[in-house]
Amino acid sequence: MQPIGLFKGERALVTGSASNIGRAIAEALAKEGAAVILADVDPARNAATLEAVKAAGGQGTALACDLSTKDGWKALVDELGAEPVDIFVHSAAPPRKEVDHAMDVSEDVFDGMLNVNLRSGFFLAREMGRRMQKGSIKGRMLFITSLHAETPRNLPHYSSAKAGQTMIVKELARALGPSGIRVNAMAPGAIPGGGFNAGAYDFSGKIPLGRLGNAEDLAGPAVALLTDRFTRYVTGTTLVVDGGIALFNWIKPVEG
Repeated sequence: MQPIGLFKGERALVTGSASNIGRAIAEALAKEGAAVILADVDPARNAATLEAVKAAGGQGTALACDLSTKDGWKALVDELGAEPVDIFVHSAAPPRKEVDHAMDVSEDVFDGMLNVNLRSGFFLAREMGRRMQKGSIKGRMLFITSLHAETPRNLPHYSSAKAGQTMIVKELARALGPSGIRVNAMAPGAIPGGGFNAGAYDFSGKIPLGRLGNAEDLAGPAVALLTDRFTRYVTGTTLVVDGGIALFNWIKPVEG
């Protein structure tokens, strides 16, 4: 779709902007006119996102941050300075490994996952919300969650973190709604890259639309959720963008 300047004159903070879904959303916001603040733990890849944003005619700045620590979010707030943002997107999430299942995940890995997704996500969103309120900004926020917020995947730290994000979205939507600030979530399906590795097993046949997703499949819906032009009366909800994979019955039917 040809950009039409949906976010012209606005500022957007995107965490996890160095790759995959976060990068695609950041680029989409920039193409629609937003000045994008790119926050990621990987400076080199984040710089590449910034170059892509500028090459497409957008504006942006890149900030290095590590949200896996207890106070990592505070360091990012200090880097931002006092100026508020109009849009906050929390896409950051540590890579997850299939070996980190319920009986083996370490405390450090568990804590890191929750720090990035929950602790940093909540306190960053609350701080951005307070700034929006102070500036009388009718801001928008978006958390990138997962289908596994509702369905266990034998990755307890990841599923628990995403389930917690879903409730954070609802709590913030109630708290910030009276100020005209909308808070929503988007739950991707099978999107290879970033934290998810599809591996050798091709399960695209289980997806009604017949293929795995990609980051660009998420960018359009994210733009729609973040603009009042399309979703001004939508808050506290989760949009599932999964090609229909959640419709698949994972329990093998009884034969005979």
